[in-house]
Amino acid sequence: MYYNIGDKIVYPMHGAGIIEAIEEKEILGVKRKYYIMKMPLDDMRVMIPLDTIDGIGIRQVITQEEVQQVIQVLEADETNMPQNWNRRYRANMDRLKTGDIFEVAEVVKNLVLRDREKSLSTGERKILNNARQILLSEIILATDMSEEEVLATMERAIK
Repeated sequence: MYYNIGDKIVYPMHGAGIIEAIEEKEILGVKRKYYIMKMPLDDMRVMIPLDTIDGIGIRQVITQEEVQQVIQVLEADETNMPQNWNRRYRANMDRLKTGDIFEVAEVVKNLVLRDREKSLSTGERKILNNARQILLSEIILATDMSEEEVLATMERAIK
């Protein structure tokens, strides 16, 4: 599926943004077309090669109704995670790679709750920060709420 300028999309492992241009660029001697995606956080821009979008799981931003479902995931009890930090790390990375917003919400919820009990390792803190940014960027674009409003909503939801 191809997208147009102005479309709100999600790039798994990076987050959500708005396509602001479609440009042809030559990189390392190879000409390719790219989506230029502007992300709502940190005013960052990401180039996504058009010839790879089918394989990397790019999708449209969720709807308002799905935002409510994400909040319900955050409000739910912690799901079982492996006790071994190495297995837990890999399981959480696999969840993030799916690009599924509900999986990302599970990672955020579980790691926030774990961090409240017992401090996270550096690797898990990095995953939590990445997952939080992914979730934040998509909810901002789906709702037009500010970053502060979304962060407060997420904090209230995680018991």
